[in-house]
Amino acid sequence: MTLRKIAGLGALLSLASPGLALAAEEVTLNSGDTAWMLTATVLVLLMTIPGLALFYGGMVRAKNLLSVMMQCFAITGLISVLWVVYGYSLAFDTTGMEQGVVNFNSFVGGLSKAFLSGLTPSSLIGAFPESVFITFQMTFAIITPALIVGAFAERMKFSAMLIFMAVWFTLVYAPIAHMVWAGNGGLMWDWGVLDFAGGTVVHINAGIAGLVACIVLGKRKGYPTTHMAPHNLGYTLIGAAMLWVGWFGFNAGSAIAANGTAGMAMLVTQIATAAAALAWMFAEWVTHGKPSALGIASGVVAGLVAITPAAGTAGPMGALVIGLASGLICFFCATSLKRKLGYDDSLDAFGVHGVGGIVGALLTGVFAAPALGGFGTVEDIGAQLFTQFKGVAFTVVYTAIVTFVILKVLDLVMGLRVSEETESVGLDLAEHNERGYNL
Repeated sequence: MTLRKIAGLGALLSLASPGLALAAEEVTLNSGDTAWMLTATVLVLLMTIPGLALFYGGMVRAKNLLSVMMQCFAITGLISVLWVVYGYSLAFDTTGMEQGVVNFNSFVGGLSKAFLSGLTPSSLIGAFPESVFITFQMTFAIITPALIVGAFAERMKFSAMLIFMAVWFTLVYAPIAHMVWAGNGGLMWDWGVLDFAGGTVVHINAGIAGLVACIVLGKRKGYPTTHMAPHNLGYTLIGAAMLWVGWFGFNAGSAIAANGTAGMAMLVTQIATAAAALAWMFAEWVTHGKPSALGIASGVVAGLVAITPAAGTAGPMGALVIGLASGLICFFCATSLKRKLGYDDSLDAFGVHGVGGIVGALLTGVFAAPALGGFGTVEDIGAQLFTQFKGVAFTVVYTAIVTFVILKVLDLVMGLRVSEETESVGLDLAEHNERGYNL
């Protein structure tokens, strides 16, 4: 089998992972694939800084603008360093993995690639440099913990946030990425879970962690009786636009080549996102009387999230359904369900990313079937749907438990939450001695 026949991240890694030597004649650098992957990597980094920083920054109160943006930038630096030191190895080292055998390395990789050992300018993954693949996957590792920030915005200590993210990345993100994407011998890979670009690894993972975090920290002072309107929806719309554009790198880049799969991933991403934006907008229009800018921005992200696991296997009509479903379901969960259950998910990290990721992961099992216009190999939709459910359930339980334990330990050791006085003054001034606006 040549690398040209490989479609999708997981399949490529199963051939080109560090633990498997390919014949030299099969591995040659392709300048087109390399150029596309360089571009896709930049697009995914754009999603966090400045995209997510602006998207979240506009939704908080003015006194907390810089704190949220600072968290996104600090996470970008922190995870970049940890990825190089050991994260890439924990996620993608395949030493000890064997298809059909469940062992320690089914859950997490080894350390043979720690400090990027063995990497040279001529190292290849598929038809492009391994250095580009490392950086591409680094951007996924960056945005995942950054998404969690939206759940506990305006109330967590900056110092506690940094330590939490470092530990969470080590114990949650890297193992889940390994189980889903590292290839033969990975737990969820062997189950047959389909996750083209991170519905499970990124969005369910971050969404569930965010839900646990906002519950453990407790509600913001005054929530829900005090009005806490977004201070600058212009920032939020600009951030949403950057996320939309950057997401083409996220999804189409996960084809790991400039090929037909990347092209289709780009098309279905646009279709699902547009459908979700309209679904949320009209649902809000009918329910609340008027469509809002915040609503359509949230719908955009819900559609982007939901199509992510299906981007390599769903067809255009499947993408349309996934988009409509995610827009409606995420709208309900971010509004009615949140109010009913009373948790303070500040910027709807769970309502959009957690719920949207679950919707997308489950519907991937349906619309990957060629019988429904998909481009996957699913013949038994019921069986694949159960496999997707199993992957979702495992991720939800694992992430929830480990996140809860990390937060509780940190709370005992150093405390998680800022003081009431700090919260009243605002984290910008109290934590960083700066203001977003000096008028």
